[in-house]
Amino acid sequence: MINKLFLFLVSLFLIACTNNKFINKTIICFYNCENFFDTIHNPLKNDSEFTPTGKYNYNTKMYAQKLRNIATVIQSLEDDKNNTYPAIIGLAEIENRTVLYDLVHQPEIIKLNYKYILYEGNDERGINVALLYNNSYFHVLSSETIPINITGLGGKENTRDLLHVYGILKKDTIHVFVNHWPSRTDGAELSEPKRIKAAQTLKNKTDSILKNNPNANIIVMGDFNDNPTDKSLNEILKAGELKQVNQFYNPYLSLYKVGFGTEKYGQTWNLFDQIIISGNMSQNAVLQYEEAIIYRPDFLCVHRKGKEGTPLRSFIGNHWLNGFSDHFPVVMYFKEKAK
Repeated sequence: MINKLFLFLVSLFLIACTNNKFINKTIICFYNCENFFDTIHNPLKNDSEFTPTGKYNYNTKMYAQKLRNIATVIQSLEDDKNNTYPAIIGLAEIENRTVLYDLVHQPEIIKLNYKYILYEGNDERGINVALLYNNSYFHVLSSETIPINITGLGGKENTRDLLHVYGILKKDTIHVFVNHWPSRTDGAELSEPKRIKAAQTLKNKTDSILKNNPNANIIVMGDFNDNPTDKSLNEILKAGELKQVNQFYNPYLSLYKVGFGTEKYGQTWNLFDQIIISGNMSQNAVLQYEEAIIYRPDFLCVHRKGKEGTPLRSFIGNHWLNGFSDHFPVVMYFKEKAK
């Protein structure tokens, strides 16, 4: 019932493209995979909790199951009508390339031939953002990592880098930015300057791109650790509800305003996971925005009394739940203009 109500409200609050001169469908996804570590300790990182002798007693069997679980989520993202899987999937909380190699070779998704990009950054725990992509749809031209300098802002002074990938999606060039901004561990207010710094770092880069080409196609995705109405996204990045060429369009702002989220802290739903697009992609691009959803099929949800409808995570405390993540994925659909 919850899922049906959710899908109904999505259809009311998210505007789909109605131009009938479109063909095909392109799927873009972002997923925070919740502590997706291998079992090997990296002496340069604080990852010992996720080893067989660590806090979580994280062993090879658990790692193998985590791989299967995340692969199952990706497999389930198929668009049955078009027999299409996501062309691009941004990921957060990935330890290293070994994890990605093992993931794309899982039997559930190995036939999809996903490639991957990951740069290991300075995060103290050793988690990074990454990009999976289907080379049949997305041809990578270049990629880079962009550090976020949060020194002097209190607490931890290292955070995840931004990942910027430039390529050709279907028939048009596109910039993709994958983000995982500083957390709220020290409190939302005290940690806000760090996320504002992350937003400004991203904005400086996108401003440079748009200065050279006002019609550039840009997709910004990630776990921002801020909601769509917070200063970092609403005021610094200027991601709003209007489809205008000169600003970013954030369809998740409408969902947040009516109470939906991708992760729950206590009794409060947060919509930290979002996909945001440049205005050109909502109006003029070869690939045009159709709709955006929070992906929450029944198998990703808890059914225990009092926690119904929340994400089925991997651990609760130190106890292995054999779940997926403490976040729901977010998915955006595009249609391609016919010639």
